[in-house]
Amino acid sequence: MTSVKLPDGSLKEFENAVSVKDVAKSIGSRLAKDALWGEIDRQPVELDYEIPAGEPVNLRIITRKDPEALATMRHSCAHVMARAVMRIKKGVQLAFGPTIEGGFYYDVECKDPLTEDDFPAIEQEMAKIIALDEPFERIERPREDAIQVCKDLRQEFKVEHIETGLADDDTLSFYQQGEFIDLCRGPHVPSPGKIGAFKLLSIAGAYWKGDQSRQQLQRLYATAFFTQADLDAHLELLEEAKKRDHRLLGKRLGLFHIDDMVGQGLILWTPKGSFIRQKLQDFISEHLNRQGYDQVFTPHIGKLELYKTSGHFPYYQESQYSPLVDREYLSKLADDGCTCGQLSNMMSDGEIEGYLLKPMNCPHHIRIYAAEQRSYRDLPIRLSEFGTVYRWEQSGEIGGLTRVRGFTQDDAHLFVTQEQLGEELVGCIELVKIIFGAMGMEDYSVRVGLRDPDSSKYVGDPENWSLAEQACREAAATLGKPFSEDPGEAAFYGPKIDFVVKDCIGRKWQLGTVQVDYNLPQRFGLEYIGADNKPHRPIMIHRAPFGSMERFIGVLIEHFAGSFPLWLAPEQGRILTVSEKSEEYGRNVEKQFRAAGLRVKGDYRSEKLGSKIRDGQLEMVPYMMIVGPRDAENGTVSLRDRCDGDLGAIPVAQAIARFQKEVLEKTVRRKSAE
Repeated sequence: MTSVKLPDGSLKEFENAVSVKDVAKSIGSRLAKDALWGEIDRQPVELDYEIPAGEPVNLRIITRKDPEALATMRHSCAHVMARAVMRIKKGVQLAFGPTIEGGFYYDVECKDPLTEDDFPAIEQEMAKIIALDEPFERIERPREDAIQVCKDLRQEFKVEHIETGLADDDTLSFYQQGEFIDLCRGPHVPSPGKIGAFKLLSIAGAYWKGDQSRQQLQRLYATAFFTQADLDAHLELLEEAKKRDHRLLGKRLGLFHIDDMVGQGLILWTPKGSFIRQKLQDFISEHLNRQGYDQVFTPHIGKLELYKTSGHFPYYQESQYSPLVDREYLSKLADDGCTCGQLSNMMSDGEIEGYLLKPMNCPHHIRIYAAEQRSYRDLPIRLSEFGTVYRWEQSGEIGGLTRVRGFTQDDAHLFVTQEQLGEELVGCIELVKIIFGAMGMEDYSVRVGLRDPDSSKYVGDPENWSLAEQACREAAATLGKPFSEDPGEAAFYGPKIDFVVKDCIGRKWQLGTVQVDYNLPQRFGLEYIGADNKPHRPIMIHRAPFGSMERFIGVLIEHFAGSFPLWLAPEQGRILTVSEKSEEYGRNVEKQFRAAGLRVKGDYRSEKLGSKIRDGQLEMVPYMMIVGPRDAENGTVSLRDRCDGDLGAIPVAQAIARFQKEVLEKTVRRKSAE
């Protein structure tokens, strides 16, 4: 007897052996037609998988309506794309082909490199493969047989991956479709006929397993959707995203500069960009002062021992710069006969005395806390810093402001008692809500990152972890909106609350985080004297509402498409003279605005007015104030609003009041077309 329990709780029983597809047919012909694959006790299986007899199994049949269906269809399309590439190119070596947000890619090595000129031929070949509609067949092989299969296919990357990355797997799976066979865990849709509309997007460089010392590959990006309408909407979104690309807008608006002579991933802030950054810092500082934070400053480096105690070294060793060795200590090692190779190994193992460019601010704040004896009456202690940290990112992963090697966090660490924890977490969340409100980012979701009980990544007492996770859940619940729980997404020292914002064109960005930490206070032996006159261990909260200032501003540039709200705009208004005769009046108006604390400039060039207006539009100036002889007579300006267009002539005082009100209320306005 085969027993199957369905998601609605009903039980279906079968006398003979039955497949997932058979169960779908027994429910209805429509479900059988729409079924893509199944989940038995949460493990993916193919439709032809034979369900074992005996105890009831939990079966979920996946169709395109389910959230995970799109990613699986895209992964199947990645196989089709790889097969098409191998048909039009000789000697293709396949690496990895995962799905990503918005699509998928496949890393390949071709003797004759791919170019975008190859896209039409690849897409045409993909269409032929889809039309054939040959099934995706799962094949399982013992380890040694799997290695031989890849050797026979002359797929060197797959052989290496089995021998190293999959060294613990006794059995491996392949998926075959016609002449094409690829190492893959699955699942897949039953056949390519389930693939809807697809489009190749771009080519980029990549390295085998992300290692710059290994083979350079080509990464072929593409996307797919179940319907052409969904694909068209996505492509339209990509076009809009290109217009908003912060790297292009940042250069055009003169907000920041990245210089090869300075180094990849290291940002040079220009005066305009520095203004925006400073304005954001001033904004959050007002609320930090209100909540009782104290600002601190810490150095950009620290002794290696500091980060070994905190656990950041070696936990994050791969994303840290190499330790800096004291010259006198290095000289002593050389005198003792230490070779360069030995020194390199000692540095990697942390066996040397040295310093590290700080990857995190928290160990420094911990030492400030530990610098004096603390009483329960002192707590909570809230230490804040706009602290710059450094991470070694792979060159292929660096991009504009959103992925850099040096960045500043609006960081803070709170040291609290168990009784204070819940209230302080709510205060941290309040800061995030204030920021999102001021930026017009009202559409956001919340996720609580929990530990994976089966992982060795996490440190500390399981009981403390349970307390910390429950505190995060309760704090997230105060937002009054649903939140997700993500096991395995906690930091190594504690759970966290992440905020994922949807921008005005629907893209999602992870901005802002709050973390609860019982472990670092334990590692550093932090204490406070309680009301019982005995030492107690404080709990630590890490929080960064902006996260990285660089990343946050990059997201803001794209969210606003460079058209910042008035309170953030480096140049709030520009005075445009109709002719040279109006320059004296224009300069007088400029002085009045500046005296009111507003950031305006005058364009007194002898250019035509239309040219001046066009320049102001390209530079995203929120307001333009046109002045001519009649305005000089009447004490007015002809106001041109970036969002609402021409507003006509209004008195200078009224224009100033309009600006001041918009700045005070931190109004976020957009064109009605947006």
